[in-house]
Amino acid sequence: QVQLQESGPGLVKPSQTLSLTCTVSGGSITTNYYYWNWIRQPPGKGLEWIGYIGYSGLPYYSPSLKTRTSISRDTSKNQFTLQLSSVTPEDTAVYYCTRFERGVGALYYWGQGTQVTVSS
Repeated sequence: QVQLQESGPGLVKPSQTLSLTCTVSGGSITTNYYYWNWIRQPPGKGLEWIGYIGYSGLPYYSPSLKTRTSISRDTSKNQFTLQLSSVTPEDTAVYYCTRFERGVGALYYWGQGTQVTVSS
């Protein structure tokens, strides 16, 4: 069974860079045709898609966040990472990593989520 687990600091200071890692087990992040996504949910708001890195290693970002977002991967560790720069309190949210399957057209596998608070 495929499992995803988010990890990283739960508290980030304003203007700094938020960095999270998603560790994947039970499947390879290089497998065709999967897309490895980051999604977040601010308190009291809906889910917001941040971006993904594809099975070939190419990233794609939400237009609203692309200037601050970088998604990369480490295939040797079967991990992919999120870096969100210049954070503000508006970036406080529960962050999820999840897998999109092209054939299914759905985010079938999700991590449990990790709370990140931006505060001085």
